Amino acid sequence: MPFHPNLQSSYNRLTMNRREFVTGSLAAAALLPRSSHAEAPPVDSDISFTTSDAHYQARYQSALDTLAANTVELTGVPGPVLIEGSEYRGIWLECAPQEGLVYSLIRRDIARNNHMAFFKLQREDGQIPCNMRSGAISLSQIQMVVPIAATALELAQQTQDEELLSTAYEACSRWDAWLRKYRDTRKTGLCEGFCTWDIGHDNSPRWAGMPNACPDHDARKCPPNPSLPRLCPDLSATVYGGRMALASMAQTLGKGAESARWLEEAESIRKAILARLYDSATTCFYDLDAQNKFVRVRGDLLTRVLGEHVVDEALFQTIYDRQIHNPKSFWAPYPLPSIALDDPTFVRPIPRNSWGGASQALTALRAPRWMEHYNKPADLAHLMQQWIAALLRAPDFRQQMDPMTGEFTESGSPGYSPAALVFLDFTWRLAGVRQLDDDYMEWNIRPGSIVSNAAFLLRLSPDLTAEIKYVGNTAELRLNNRLVYSTTGTVRLLTTHEGVLLNLQGISSTSSAVQLQPPHGKAHVYSIKPDQMITLRVLD
Repeated sequence: MPFHPNLQSSYNRLTMNRREFVTGSLAAAALLPRSSHAEAPPVDSDISFTTSDAHYQARYQSALDTLAANTVELTGVPGPVLIEGSEYRGIWLECAPQEGLVYSLIRRDIARNNHMAFFKLQREDGQIPCNMRSGAISLSQIQMVVPIAATALELAQQTQDEELLSTAYEACSRWDAWLRKYRDTRKTGLCEGFCTWDIGHDNSPRWAGMPNACPDHDARKCPPNPSLPRLCPDLSATVYGGRMALASMAQTLGKGAESARWLEEAESIRKAILARLYDSATTCFYDLDAQNKFVRVRGDLLTRVLGEHVVDEALFQTIYDRQIHNPKSFWAPYPLPSIALDDPTFVRPIPRNSWGGASQALTALRAPRWMEHYNKPADLAHLMQQWIAALLRAPDFRQQMDPMTGEFTESGSPGYSPAALVFLDFTWRLAGVRQLDDDYMEWNIRPGSIVSNAAFLLRLSPDLTAEIKYVGNTAELRLNNRLVYSTTGTVRLLTTHEGVLLNLQGISSTSSAVQLQPPHGKAHVYSIKPDQMITLRVLD
């Protein structure tokens, strides 16, 4: 069967909703090291990045070196994988699949392994291990955030991998059944949390006093605590996102009836999240404990619900205005804190591995999944610029930073993969060219604001390259070294692979004056506001 994912119209997908391209994958690889610690065969780069800024270039290479050093083989895990790094010498279900996806066009084999490892070690009853380290797997919690079904789907679409798609559909269907059986004991249709590590919010006031893991290292067993089990909005959102991905997989695999069932069941849990776990008075989602009381700690579980697109545009804007984009709450100088700045439970001074207030690299890495979906590219750009600035000042790649100062926690160990991925991914998202699918490209033009005299070169196929060259305040867009446009101003352009310009979008925090000069003919001048989209051609 040919692999042709069933998607919405190209125009809606690419120029309006962007829903198929929000998981956070790099649009390109980058100056690959010729070997890895897992002794994989050499991989040619599909991308190169150069800049006259020596410090930026060195930090970029350091990120690549960090990821190469964290590409290792784990005893009992089939194939080399990209581990979390730092003091975390393994892969975790909540983050490793997405990290592999972000790394995919640097090492597609590693991206695939970061998914297949979980599928191959799935238990007979459907349980997927929560983490894997050399010689051991853990079944003591569920620890899921970004749905592995969603990242597997995007990777399969990106690489045209039918085996991955089929394997992921079977494995994630069984995982959903396991969660229904063992994590809906209150029969609400929602997903329950039994322990702190279920949600991956280590040392968070959200779960203060609760056990870290389940009894006997068995995620089927709820600890004997009057507050447990809790109905969790973020775990339930992960189930929702997984079901939406399963619906798309089923449709692609020719299972129309199963696709319709997954959509129905996804909508059921989405409605339950909104009905039971959202508090309109504070515009926030909370855990609901076993006594049916909200655990009123405003934390980044809010962004995890947004990450799976549970809320509609109207409710999103309300939450965004009152919580996320509020400088007193989550829109800190270095977004996004793991606990709202004005929440009384914010933990200071900030300790190591703290989801009690620190801005975490994992949260930043996940931000494009929802900020693009809800059409906030300008604010996303600000978040990315702040993280890049902080990482350029830091001596190495660490897990977390103070949301007010951008200083990374000194007690943490260096070599943290998510922070290195943030640097790479954000570099390309801010000022590079990205491939969206087989037909379209996104050019993010930002002269002089990130890197000086830089060049981003993306190889789309053996016969096609796309390149942005920055010289001063001008950017040159080239296809196969043929000049397509010269531009000034900060703007995002969407084009076909032939260079046909489809739309412009504002990606600056202020209005931007943009001049587009084709090789022949007169220049076109636009004034574009933050997030505004100007459509030039409607696709068939």
